[in-house]
Amino acid sequence: MRTIELQSSDLKVSRFIFGTASLFNVNVAKPKERQNLLAAAVDAGFTHFDTAPSYGFGLAERDLAPILKAHPHVSFTSKVGIYSPGGENQGNMSVFLRKAVGRFIPAISRFPIDFSLSRAKDALEGSLRRTGRDTIDLYTLHEPELQLLQVDEWQRWLEDCKNSGKVREFGLALIDHQLAPFLENDVKIGNIIQLIDSLEDREADILAKHGKPMQITYGYVTAAFRHNSSLSVPEILKQSLQRNRDGAVVVSTTKKSRLPQYAEIVEEVDHAA
Repeated sequence: MRTIELQSSDLKVSRFIFGTASLFNVNVAKPKERQNLLAAAVDAGFTHFDTAPSYGFGLAERDLAPILKAHPHVSFTSKVGIYSPGGENQGNMSVFLRKAVGRFIPAISRFPIDFSLSRAKDALEGSLRRTGRDTIDLYTLHEPELQLLQVDEWQRWLEDCKNSGKVREFGLALIDHQLAPFLENDVKIGNIIQLIDSLEDREADILAKHGKPMQITYGYVTAAFRHNSSLSVPEILKQSLQRNRDGAVVVSTTKKSRLPQYAEIVEEVDHAA
């Protein structure tokens, strides 16, 4: 799969990034199956994975550890600010029970939000420990609200993390209404923005309005289903790459049989360009 260098950074990623958020909807009790899928994604050409402490109640980062160890060239994103209820070191059965009970008692599976730097410092060390890496390639604030942040303190801390080698690049991962105050007030945290987008609502147009490039976008297939789109999934993916021409798009699947299509789509779209 073709790789690109994200604008305003030195981070190279595959045109499709493999997202780990949804792997636990059906495979929460099958860690070996999840890891086999992640290994197959590398074989299919994915060179970058998107994860977070809250994904799979902490299991996602741990699932990535053997993949990252076996493939040193593979990079990854993790996040900070949204955490797992019950902590990030729960076992598979604990996660399964928490998800099941949470359907009836939502507080059991509600994700804590905490943008204090004291929590963030512990979270960074936890993510490094769970993934088995010395460096997080891209570290993003996870859906932050500007009014909750001590921006100058965050910027200084993340710069320190970058200078110490614990983080390569940092930035924001959020949706358009959360991003708007940052852009309107010219508040910058890092060099990279990961933003929700869709073919229907074109949320990422907010970037161009403020002179920012599209770097990483996500949400196209989910939005198309929500809008009852008549497009096939491959066509949605093609149009997402055509829309984010110079960046990368986060995708996900739980079916190994679908993995080869992603490199084929990248080749078709980029060759036509």
